[in-house]
Amino acid sequence: MYKVIIGLEIHTELNTKSKMFCSCLNNPDEKQANTNVCPVCMAHPGTLPVINEEAVRKTIKTGMALNCRIPENSKFDRKNYFYPDLPKGYQISQYDMPLCEKGYLEILDKDKIKKIRITRIHLEEDTGKLSHPKGADYSLVDFNRAGVPLMELVTEPDITSAREARKFAEELQLYFRYLGVSDADMEKGQFRVEVNISLTKDVKQLGTKVEIKNLNSFRAVEKGIDYEIKRQTKVLNEGKKIIQETRGWHDVKEITFSQREKEESHDYRYFPEPDLPMLYNSKEFITQIKLGIPELPQQRRMRFKDEYNLPEKEIENFIAYKKLGDYFEKTMSELRNWVKEVDIKNKIETDEFLKLAKLCSNYIISDLQGLMKENKIFVEDEGFKITPENFAEFICLIYKKEISSKIAKIVLKEMFGAGADPSQIIKDRGLVQITNVKEIERIAKQVISKNPKVIEDFKKGKQNAFQYLIGQIMAQSRGKANPQIVQQILIKLLKGI
Repeated sequence: MYKVIIGLEIHTELNTKSKMFCSCLNNPDEKQANTNVCPVCMAHPGTLPVINEEAVRKTIKTGMALNCRIPENSKFDRKNYFYPDLPKGYQISQYDMPLCEKGYLEILDKDKIKKIRITRIHLEEDTGKLSHPKGADYSLVDFNRAGVPLMELVTEPDITSAREARKFAEELQLYFRYLGVSDADMEKGQFRVEVNISLTKDVKQLGTKVEIKNLNSFRAVEKGIDYEIKRQTKVLNEGKKIIQETRGWHDVKEITFSQREKEESHDYRYFPEPDLPMLYNSKEFITQIKLGIPELPQQRRMRFKDEYNLPEKEIENFIAYKKLGDYFEKTMSELRNWVKEVDIKNKIETDEFLKLAKLCSNYIISDLQGLMKENKIFVEDEGFKITPENFAEFICLIYKKEISSKIAKIVLKEMFGAGADPSQIIKDRGLVQITNVKEIERIAKQVISKNPKVIEDFKKGKQNAFQYLIGQIMAQSRGKANPQIVQQILIKLLKGI
């Protein structure tokens, strides 16, 4: 058996307004090629770069959130290599004095917490993009992305499986989004993962490292590593040597393929960038950035568990979809106030609140999220019409059993479309619950008389028969009958048969 050793390099485009060293717009959604360019990012002779302070702030903010040490001094370097979409013929990056170093991120995998150490986080500029028209014997280059602030995070080789690598990348993406430093959209190339992987039998010595470049989905990260482990295992078992190289990932064939032999750091001929000054990070500057760090995913997980006692799966839904979690919390704030109003003696407040939290979570994740996906309108969109106040009222109506689950679905759909108050919808649509005992008893007797075979099944002890009768009564009342009263009356009537 071989020991698998994995380290990750993750490149993330920062969401600053302008590019890293010029005032060109940083717009990942720009469709027209070579629009957001200028003499600086196109490397025209005589132009000089100017450091984007916001990009520096966002990188340091990320480092602090990931438990990194922030050195007092940092600098930019020239990384020399030729590539068709690199206008300068070199890249302004950081080498031996990065903005952040020696941090870590903890991941939860199979109920175990694992600490993945972070070697460094540094800042550089992105390249342009090449496109290869089908059937053509040429390539096209778009420089809109050239010069966009690119934050690179490098881990220590602490990862030992494809699953761990995926977990780390997924958690890191969440951190970037919570920090507000990047949208980290993998489909748009804003969050790109590169894997360094080696196999060895000697725990004291690393094997020959192979790099898998530009993985643009979490699935590709996991599949790519799994494939490479099998490939390298086969090569070693045949008595052959692993070649140190860079490999690509073929999404359709689900295989890695050789691209080029891997360069070493000396191949890039790093030297200090002569056109940019040394950076000095004062204590005041660092303190100011630290104050802007929000609640992070792991902190939120713990708080949701302590405060709302939700199942892990539901919590993860709210963590992964932050805006939905925010909406849940705003709704719960309204429900907390309602509990305090009805629970004057303060004896059942906690218990009631947790029940409401569970009910609220269920309806948001199942019914409301279903409507959002169906209509492609989400809580962060202007077209989303249900206020937290109205949703809290809706949950209260269900909790107080003033509407059945069937009526609740009708009301919620109406709320989603019109944004109206739930009580008003119930009144306008004639959905007011039937609580009149005589009326419900009349309906129940009709159902019993029409279902003699079901009554016989009930007498034989078949519990499904009872539920069937309940369902028929609710159907006859068009879902308006109070479920509790229905159950009480049906039990009473069946006892008399």
